[in-house]
Amino acid sequence: MTSRDNRPTSAQSRTAWGDMDSGYGRPDNQFEFGPRDDPDLPVAMENDIYMDRDKGKNEVATTKLPTEKQGCFTRFGKGVRSLWATRQTEETKGNRELHVKTTLRELIIYLVFLIILCVVTFGMTSTTMYYYTKVMSDLFLDTTHESGGTFRTITNVEDFWKFARGPLVRGLHWETWYNNDALPPSEQGYIYYENKLLGLPRLRQLKVSSNSCVVHENFKDVIRECYDSYSSNLEDKTSVVNLDNYTAFTYKTEEELDGSSHEATIATYSGAGYVQNLGKTQNESLEVINYLFKKLWITRGTRVAFVDFTVYNANINLFCAIRLIVEFPATGGAIPSWDFRTVKLIRYVTIKDYFIMACEFIFVLFIAYYIVEEALEIKKHKLSYFKSLWNILDLTVIIIALLCIAFDIYRTVEVDNKLSELISHPDQYADFEFLSYWQTRFDNAIAIAVFFAWVKIFKYISFNKTMTQLSSTLGRCAKDLLGFAVMFFIIFLAFTQLGYLLFGTQVKDFSNFGNSFFTLFRIILGDFDFHQLEAANRYLGPIFFMLFVFFVFFVLINMFLAIINDTYSEVKGDMANQMNEFEMTDYFKRGYQKMVDKLNLKRDKIQDIHETLKHADINGDDKLDFDEWRQDLKTRGYADGEIEALFAKYDIDGDRVLDKDEQIRMQEDLNNQKAALNKEYDELEKSGNRPGTARRASSRISENDDSGDESSEMDENGSKSTRSGRGSNGVSYEEFTVLSRRVDRMEHSIGSIVSKIDAVLVKLEAMEKAKLKRRETMGKILDSITETDGSNSDEMKREQMEKLVREELERWDSETSFSPSGRGASPSSGSSARGVRARSRPGSGQHGSSEV
Repeated sequence: MTSRDNRPTSAQSRTAWGDMDSGYGRPDNQFEFGPRDDPDLPVAMENDIYMDRDKGKNEVATTKLPTEKQGCFTRFGKGVRSLWATRQTEETKGNRELHVKTTLRELIIYLVFLIILCVVTFGMTSTTMYYYTKVMSDLFLDTTHESGGTFRTITNVEDFWKFARGPLVRGLHWETWYNNDALPPSEQGYIYYENKLLGLPRLRQLKVSSNSCVVHENFKDVIRECYDSYSSNLEDKTSVVNLDNYTAFTYKTEEELDGSSHEATIATYSGAGYVQNLGKTQNESLEVINYLFKKLWITRGTRVAFVDFTVYNANINLFCAIRLIVEFPATGGAIPSWDFRTVKLIRYVTIKDYFIMACEFIFVLFIAYYIVEEALEIKKHKLSYFKSLWNILDLTVIIIALLCIAFDIYRTVEVDNKLSELISHPDQYADFEFLSYWQTRFDNAIAIAVFFAWVKIFKYISFNKTMTQLSSTLGRCAKDLLGFAVMFFIIFLAFTQLGYLLFGTQVKDFSNFGNSFFTLFRIILGDFDFHQLEAANRYLGPIFFMLFVFFVFFVLINMFLAIINDTYSEVKGDMANQMNEFEMTDYFKRGYQKMVDKLNLKRDKIQDIHETLKHADINGDDKLDFDEWRQDLKTRGYADGEIEALFAKYDIDGDRVLDKDEQIRMQEDLNNQKAALNKEYDELEKSGNRPGTARRASSRISENDDSGDESSEMDENGSKSTRSGRGSNGVSYEEFTVLSRRVDRMEHSIGSIVSKIDAVLVKLEAMEKAKLKRRETMGKILDSITETDGSNSDEMKREQMEKLVREELERWDSETSFSPSGRGASPSSGSSARGVRARSRPGSGQHGSSEV
């Protein structure tokens, strides 16, 4: 019976691989190119389409891999779990490839998150906000009144009233065009004709009670009233009945006004006080201000006066909440300050705004994603999770984001309520102070989150030694810097107190401890006014300046730089001898090269099959039987499983012969594959320079195949000349056979070397055991000599010693006869044993005993 008769039919071979123990048992598995790392055949072999003769239609044969049976929920859970795979949740230390992929995946996801965060953040601000603030501040701070002063130059109560009756009223109410033509009523109520004044402006003041301070006994007869500096406990809360229907003389609490405290230059003031709304027009507002001026609304007890109003510009969809503050300290005079808050309270108006809203939803999803990720890491690492600074940074960003999301929802609801109330009551004060205040805090929090988010990039690029120089330098010199910081701040704070005490009464930069502290920092950076110090104290000023510059600038700062420089030099030297954890560029290069190599393999496989179809038909009958097919592909280095699977795919009738139609069908498939590969090559060339396309060894030799089987199946007549060579880029059969024989010889040589090494190791182990036994025997002999009673005769000692030595010699002889090498003990050992035997003969007397 021929070998052809022994083989199963093609139809049987297509199903003969289903019960294998390994997924690679089926030959058609070796032709897959999807998830496989080492594809070896064209895409034509990816989807094995078999003919179901009973149904008369094509079916896609699915490969049943011998995996564990898992439920849908289990597989779904694992898939969802893989979304949060990070370096801290996965074991990546021992798997370099997994570490690279996990790090790259984390970095890509985080960069997307960072882009979304930046889009959301920068979508809430623009340069227009600065110009809007500048326009409003120029109008109310720099416009001059009748005496030539401005709000910035207010120094007393009189200046305040001049400002209120002049620049304030004219700035709030624009009732004429620039040519003095009157504006129609519908266009009034706009500042600069563009900014709608929301509601009515409001004046508010806070006062302290009379006799709120203690007057010294020497001045009690002269000074009858005393007004202390502002404190919420000293507020004057008395109300005066006013018959003219003004509210300026009635005290209202912070809850009644729904106000909030404000930190000014001198003190922090509560949201309560005496309030009075101005009018809708210039005349109405001027009438209110003149009435308050005549009634001495501002008294000796007044400590602060506020002017509050809000404007909205529909052109740019921005609000500007303006607060002008004039403090009247207990020293007398007036100190002006101001607060302009330009905010975007109505968030979604234009198409761009709705795009920002979509990005905000994506941002919320990212925050939820990172919450789950951090929860998984905390679950795995427990308290050790909080030992990492990067983990603390992650939690900080998440907490800030959650607070911002909560405020964003609150702000949207509250603005709608405020606007609805303003529309229904246009003659009231529009209080946007609280919202604008927290909107600025919201903007600050987002800015901090963006800063931390950018710093966090170092967490994902720390694999490169260059990127770790900053953290390594700071980490290594942290102890030195801590000790230096203690020494630095002791000296620095000493100079701060000295400057405050020496110049605090005359120089503004040293007027309090905080100003003095930051002024000295400015001196370090070169920003100082020496003449002010000299004018404040002609002698101590220059001495203070020179001592500070010498000790802090020349000594301490240079010590700090020396610590940093020395540590950086050490880190730089250590990193020069270190290897990067991995190079991302090398990873991408390997991936690109791997892709090109796969395309090369596919193209080589197609070329091999083309050559087989042309030359394997030895008898020239236009029919290619399996033996001819197998014999030709075996010479090209293919395994039996691959050969049979490929043949079975196109042997539709299962007769173990490829007729002309079946060969044509295979040829068409191969041509299609080749065209697809050429297209992929073109795409690669467009993306970058393609590396050399030298053919990689494409043969995959089965372990069950040997060169003897290959040569026995060759045609003895040598009629198939194409098998002796595979073209300029192939490997000939003769070369393949020679290489196979060389590999066999190397295996035999290595095997003999390994066996000799094993024999040497066994011998060394036996010698080590013999040494231990000899040491033990000698110890026994010495112990017996020392333990022998002194009354025993010398003859008994000799007999006892001779007995022990003879037992030891017999034991050595027995070990020598059974040694692995068949050799006795070493010559030195033998000679020493004979020497001991000669010295222990009877009759040698006491001398022999002493020699032993």
